[in-house]
Amino acid sequence: MKLVGICDKDTAAGLRLAGVKDLHIPSENAVKIWNQISDRNDVGVVFITEKIAEDIGKRLNDYRVRNILPIIVEIPDKNGRRKDHVDYVLHLIKKAVGVEISKER
Repeated sequence: MKLVGICDKDTAAGLRLAGVKDLHIPSENAVKIWNQISDRNDVGVVFITEKIAEDIGKRLNDYRVRNILPIIVEIPDKNGRRKDHVDYVLHLIKKAVGVEISKER
């Protein structure tokens, strides 16, 4: 299974350093890139910036409900975490383990 990133240019540089080789930087239409990636069978994890996930919107949420793979991990971009961010990975852990895991600040 491959790791894929859909992100801006700056975030792509960081993901490239982390070993993600399949990176997509949408110039205009992020939905088209998402449709191409969601049709693939070789993708295990998709790292997507919160801004681009918001641009894709309902399609991304509908995909999460209907499919187990790829796991979609929303990451902050260079501007930081969005205030209205929902941590879907935390929901996956809660669903798998049965308890909520939280981090103290």
